[in-house]
Amino acid sequence: MSARGRLTMLVVFFLPLLHCVLLEGAEGAPWFWRWPPIGGGGGEDPYCLSWRVMVEANNAKGWRRVPAPCIGYVRGYMAWGQYYRDVGSVADQVAAYAAQIVPTADGLDAWVFDVDDTCLSNQPYYQAKQFGAYDPVAFKMWASRGVCPGIPAMQWLFQTLRGRGFRVFLVTGRDEETLASSTVANLAAAGFFGYDRLIMRSASYRGQSSVAFKSAVRRQLVAEGYRLRGNMGDQWSDLQGECVGDRVFKVPNPMYFVP
Repeated sequence: MSARGRLTMLVVFFLPLLHCVLLEGAEGAPWFWRWPPIGGGGGEDPYCLSWRVMVEANNAKGWRRVPAPCIGYVRGYMAWGQYYRDVGSVADQVAAYAAQIVPTADGLDAWVFDVDDTCLSNQPYYQAKQFGAYDPVAFKMWASRGVCPGIPAMQWLFQTLRGRGFRVFLVTGRDEETLASSTVANLAAAGFFGYDRLIMRSASYRGQSSVAFKSAVRRQLVAEGYRLRGNMGDQWSDLQGECVGDRVFKVPNPMYFVP
């Protein structure tokens, strides 16, 4: 992606993020008031840098919240540039890989994208919660607002893949019954339109792990004849199980863990 393209994508990201600043946080106070102070694990803290590497390598499993000494570090990583550079590097690698594939005329070459923190960013929500343990009720309230900013490099990649002739399926663990309309509207507002299908967790998949649910969805796509050329997600559980595709790409996310 060119430097000008990255700048454009960052502008697209920060405009809706500014809107989020003006909204109340998940627990009442504006989310930026509840950030931890500068320091406290920020910068290139050796312990927290090692912890983030363990998270991305899937060596740190089952954790429920960011360690207290690393809250400032994770906030800084997510908000002040390195996260966006890392996601941009992932997008560049995906685009280079996809450029080597010539989609066939039957239109069955496909990619699978996760939604939360792959397409749409929940960074404002988790910062307001100081990266605490997952709260399904509070998160559902946040997601129902439909104000999650799009992740710039993923917007660019999504449109690049579509422009090359790939089918793109969005697969998310969000509840279909309660969050379908807000998610569709949020994706459109964030620049994700023209995908082939948005597949959400229906009642029949409630209680199943993310690996089981997403494996079942991918099996169905393969049964329909699609060739899954690639699979994008911010959690290892997006990328494990059955029918994961020819290649998987992990988007960084040190904010939370989904089994």
